Amino acid sequence: MARSSQQTLKLLYLKDYLTRNTDEAHPASTKQIIDYLAVQGIPVERKTVYSDIQQLTDFGLDILRAPGRPGGWYLASREFELAELKLLVDAVQSSKFLSERKSLDLIRKLETLASVHEAGTLRRQVVVTGRVKSMNESIYYNVDLLHQAIAENSQVRFRYFDWGVDKQRRFRGGQRTASPYALIWDSENYYLLAHTEAHGLTHFRVDKMAGIALTGEARIQTAETERLDLAVYGKQVFAMYHGEPVTVRLRFETALSGVVIDRFGKDQSLIPDGDEHFTVSVQVQPSPVFYGWLLSFGSRVQILSPQPVIAEYQALLSRTLAQYEPAGET
Repeated sequence: MARSSQQTLKLLYLKDYLTRNTDEAHPASTKQIIDYLAVQGIPVERKTVYSDIQQLTDFGLDILRAPGRPGGWYLASREFELAELKLLVDAVQSSKFLSERKSLDLIRKLETLASVHEAGTLRRQVVVTGRVKSMNESIYYNVDLLHQAIAENSQVRFRYFDWGVDKQRRFRGGQRTASPYALIWDSENYYLLAHTEAHGLTHFRVDKMAGIALTGEARIQTAETERLDLAVYGKQVFAMYHGEPVTVRLRFETALSGVVIDRFGKDQSLIPDGDEHFTVSVQVQPSPVFYGWLLSFGSRVQILSPQPVIAEYQALLSRTLAQYEPAGET
């Protein structure tokens, strides 16, 4: 091997060793570095190690020398801090739309961004087995294809399915064509917000889409898609049930102010109504999920208007209660 090539490899091996094996709590001594390079077939002297580390530092790596004895060298900063990697691992393992296998694959890749010592702390916090996970292995690539379609202004063609009690796919008819506009993360699932000729602006669960392909035809633009504001839309829609936006006036117990702010944002006006309640007017798309959200607060929330929404909520409650009436009663 030519000397110039050997020198180039030496710096690459040294960078890799410091990246994978050192951190503030685990510096590497000069002797350890010399021994490692010797295993790679690259003999070096102590003064050469100092020179090479200086070159890597000049290149931009944050390499520091630990004070005192035994001392040693370590990579002091990385692209991702350990706390950031822990956050990403938590997000991956809790993501319902990722399969168990894909979650573990991604976590293993995230571990490579830390030292081997820090990777051990990441591995100890991983709990994937037993979590509710997607059964659709292709969702990871579906998301990428849909992002590509949006970027290229292309319609997509796909098939849509549900899971049967036998855990087998049940396709809904033949192929569908849609104009994709956004991918939305809601209620632990990925949804595609798209326009179809049959339903207008609607949603599809990405993990229930199969055989996605770009058609190359330009997306359909309508007045609704042109005025689409995803930030506002996300506050109006509950679990991706699409409908006509309605301004609903609600009365909550004062203790639930944080819940309302978390759901609808700080820009909502919370108007005191006596000592223990407040009212708020929000624009939502009424759906069973919206009503279920209200029901989770029981008598601590009340719909004040409009009357059609109140009537729809009452009807839903009546139908639900009717299932629990003793046989023979009406």
